[in-house]
Amino acid sequence: MTIEFTKAIPVLASLNIEATEKFYQEKLGFEAVNNYGNYLIMQRQELMFHFQLTDDKYIAENTSCYVYVTGVDELYAEYEVAQVVHPNGKLANQFYGLREFSILDGDGNLIKFGQLIGE
Repeated sequence: MTIEFTKAIPVLASLNIEATEKFYQEKLGFEAVNNYGNYLIMQRQELMFHFQLTDDKYIAENTSCYVYVTGVDELYAEYEVAQVVHPNGKLANQFYGLREFSILDGDGNLIKFGQLIGE
């Protein structure tokens, strides 16, 4: 049998599950799938993020993930209006062939969104 990886879902840190849920709904356009009190699942289209409650701010501020998208320019425009684009993460073409930008969520998690240049 051939091995095939089909999906990866990052688990990010949350300092306050309710505040994380509100941020992802209001600022990033996600919907809550489940909120277990100390564990949250958010989804936008096929993209899912899971969040684990922690009281250690260091964990959240040192956690990140990368999301490949199509329509990176449109997503950037949406997130600029929401004022969540990282000050050092403006939309730009990178030498490694990706057009990308980054945001910081309300807990300090860094999320990069990128698209292959030319797609």
